[in-house]
Amino acid sequence: MATLAELAAQQTSLGEPVIDHLLRLTASWSLLSDLSFSDMLLMARVDEPNNRYDQHFVVLGQMRPNNRSTMINDDLVGTLQGPDAWPLVQLAFDSGTRIIGEVNVDAIDDVVPVWCVPVRFDGKIVAVMVRLQGPLRGPASLYEQAYLSIFERLCVMVADSTFPFREEGVAGPGLPRVGDGIILIDGDGRVEFATPNASNALHRMGVYGAAEGHTLPELGLRVRVVERSLEYALPAMEEIDRGHDVAILFHCVPLLEHGLVTGVVTMLRDVSDLRQLNRLVLNKEAAVREVHHRVKNNLQTISSLLRLQARRSDEEETRIALGEAERRVRSIAVVHEVLSREPGEEVSFDEIVRSLVLLVEDTVLALHPVEINVNGGLGTLSTDLATPLAVALAELLTNAVEHAFIDFGGANNDHVGVVTLNLYLEDGNAIAEIRDNGRGLGDDFSLEVPTSLGLSIVRDIIRAQLHGTIDMKSVGYAEGGGTFVKVSVPLSLRP
Repeated sequence: MATLAELAAQQTSLGEPVIDHLLRLTASWSLLSDLSFSDMLLMARVDEPNNRYDQHFVVLGQMRPNNRSTMINDDLVGTLQGPDAWPLVQLAFDSGTRIIGEVNVDAIDDVVPVWCVPVRFDGKIVAVMVRLQGPLRGPASLYEQAYLSIFERLCVMVADSTFPFREEGVAGPGLPRVGDGIILIDGDGRVEFATPNASNALHRMGVYGAAEGHTLPELGLRVRVVERSLEYALPAMEEIDRGHDVAILFHCVPLLEHGLVTGVVTMLRDVSDLRQLNRLVLNKEAAVREVHHRVKNNLQTISSLLRLQARRSDEEETRIALGEAERRVRSIAVVHEVLSREPGEEVSFDEIVRSLVLLVEDTVLALHPVEINVNGGLGTLSTDLATPLAVALAELLTNAVEHAFIDFGGANNDHVGVVTLNLYLEDGNAIAEIRDNGRGLGDDFSLEVPTSLGLSIVRDIIRAQLHGTIDMKSVGYAEGGGTFVKVSVPLSLRP
């Protein structure tokens, strides 16, 4: 289905500023549809060079009301309509005035009352907004009559090109709707009428007296958006709280006539339950963040104890083993540190990698200066993938820095040690490549029979826990020498 902009570009000669105006109108006209209990169509003249479709119209938009069944079951957007079927649309284009009459609609036996409202932009008629009115349920009630009165005033604004507003939309997802409650305020700021739902919202805010004839400050309410709409002729929205249990959203739409504000339509929505739910979610996030913070602190405490124990040991082998264990605990703590700032099911792995590189640089005392470079990234990963992968990468980086450059190049070696970590996503897998320009692997090296505890841990994490693959090999001197490690881990749900 083509968009309004695409249809206008293909079928009409309307310029970009006009199309933007029509897009703003269709973004806000659910308010018009609900106020008039009617289906709405937006028609523009078809531009055909050979005049084969002269005076035909293309339907650029269609809106159905939320408070009444639709009159048009078919989707007419993108269809071409002839002048014989819509003579009142043709008359509205030619006269530039609102045309009220009746029209025959497919699948409906009786004629349907119709309004054809010209849509102006920069003084020119660019489209016609068609209102197809369905039958009301008996005589119109007082507030239904008020709805229709507001709709008529907005139609005048459409014809004067003062509606829709340039600043923002007045209807759409997340905004109060007509059925949520309406208060009509006159040009002096006094309430003309309030719907039952609006009165209920006022009762929740402690206003129990009759609102008609009074200003909101006289009722004990200071609603700044009403004052802003009256003074600046701009739509505005504000949420007003009454204690911790009541929150009412006020959305004000000014009504204009000849450039002057003659009233304000204020739509109210009781968002108390939504705000309570938001507070519960925030409290839960705070609790999760606190849990990760405490886990991180506990891991750092364990890390400190291991470091102290290593210093007290007289045997070099014991100190090395405790130092490696302390580093592994710290790499897990890095993940929880990030989660303590951004709790959730996923975590920014690129931020974890930066911390891991600093961890390796701070904890490894290499005999040869080494530079660690990181290229690319993995973005956001699930926490159950990020934690073991972080431990594995920390182990591989440490292994490269510690062992790749030992006795490499002799005593007068001026070779600069470089370890490069490349991260990227490919075919649903997270890929990590670690390359150093060191001495390479021994001839008898086998990952299946690793010579160090660190490589055993990495192999088991990648294969058994993450269900991925790991490959280690030496690189020939023609390609720069050193060791190349490739880790591939699936991002999808693992068994």
